[in-house]
Amino acid sequence: MEQNTKNTVLLVMDMQAGIVAMLPDSAAILGNVAKAIAIAREKNIPIIYVVVGFREGSPEISMNNKGFAASKERFASVDMAQFMHVHDDLKPQAGEVIVAKRRVSAFTGSDLEVILRAYNAQHLILTGIATSGVVLSTVREASDKDYRLTVLADCCADGDAEVHKVLTEKVFPRQADVLNVADWEKQ
Repeated sequence: MEQNTKNTVLLVMDMQAGIVAMLPDSAAILGNVAKAIAIAREKNIPIIYVVVGFREGSPEISMNNKGFAASKERFASVDMAQFMHVHDDLKPQAGEVIVAKRRVSAFTGSDLEVILRAYNAQHLILTGIATSGVVLSTVREASDKDYRLTVLADCCADGDAEVHKVLTEKVFPRQADVLNVADWEKQ
């Protein structure tokens, strides 16, 4: 079955140099995501890069937010422009949109939904780090917003391989098609 690429958008989420560097073996995911980007460009599927970041002093981080509060002090000394930089192996081309978010989901604290509406997007292809972070949160929220979803399992990574496996094999299939990039290319 041929995939209808009209109204489809590829999301490349949290593929920032500093986040990619936290993975023990980043070469595989970088190669797979680069392939997904090349496929999207070939099929004229818009690509949106979603990065996480904060203003100087991280005023967006509440001490009630257990996940981010633990890093607030560390973020105080980080050059946010550098931190939010998409990994050089996946560098956006002119005209490709970069969206900044302030929380785990690609939607929270960003203008992603406005851009998706402008693209008339109905189908989102998801890639990102971490599977248990941005990918999980975005799958849940996008599903609630009635987007059709595809998760490229080999274009996602997590610090815990077992969590990645459970999410991509048992949890995500309830709300998304889960493929690897080679199978997506054949559609």
